[in-house]
Amino acid sequence: MSQAAAVWPSEREVADLLAMGVDPDTALETLSRVPFWFHTFALNREAEIYTPGAARDHGYRLAVIPESFKGLRVLDVGTFDGFYSYLAEARGANRVLAIDNERYIDWVESRWHVTLSGGDGFRAIHGLLNSDVEYRRMDAFDLGQVEEKFDFIFCFGVLHRVENPLGLLRLLTRHLADEGRIAIETYGVAEDEGAGNGAIYVSEAGRIYPGDEFVYWQFSSGSLERLIGHASHANFEVVNVPIIDDHPRLLGLVTR
Repeated sequence: MSQAAAVWPSEREVADLLAMGVDPDTALETLSRVPFWFHTFALNREAEIYTPGAARDHGYRLAVIPESFKGLRVLDVGTFDGFYSYLAEARGANRVLAIDNERYIDWVESRWHVTLSGGDGFRAIHGLLNSDVEYRRMDAFDLGQVEEKFDFIFCFGVLHRVENPLGLLRLLTRHLADEGRIAIETYGVAEDEGAGNGAIYVSEAGRIYPGDEFVYWQFSSGSLERLIGHASHANFEVVNVPIIDDHPRLLGLVTR
């Protein structure tokens, strides 16, 4: 666990893990059709046609993403444009369910002044890949309607945006297969002191990201470990607590 300065892969290097090879004309038409991209996709690496993803700091997440998803059942919570869903599929996942309540429509409009209908980027990539990933416009708190267990669950950039993080962790662990894992990435605290600091900090509206009033919490690694213990008595391994563009992040894995 380290907060030392590090050189993370650029967003294009991350995108290249799912190099798509779309013909240039189709790639450019896709770019023009989608008004806002959160994730960066390598539509045509040779022609250097990439989606202009607003998220620019995801390289550090690769530390918790398996090289192979062969035969796994995968759930992606808060999928947005679906990069991690499609990466899991490309790496051999047997089943991928991607869900999003599309509340990002509100914070994209308030932060970047772009009006979205929801799911635009996801559907565009789905068509280009001829993908079998299933997308549902669904709140994570409605997961009780899903009668499935998953071997791997992505929970990236979500926990600090929900009003009831303990309730969400309970739901996710209930949907976790016996040997399954949950990859969690959320907003952290500066100078994280590990398990000794069990504090959860309440963010002032709009302070973390100007114009974005939907970031409620900052978690220390100790507080997240304790929340997961309350949720399911599962194990939480802290993988990293980096500072990314002056923002503290918390990355870890939940296992039974």
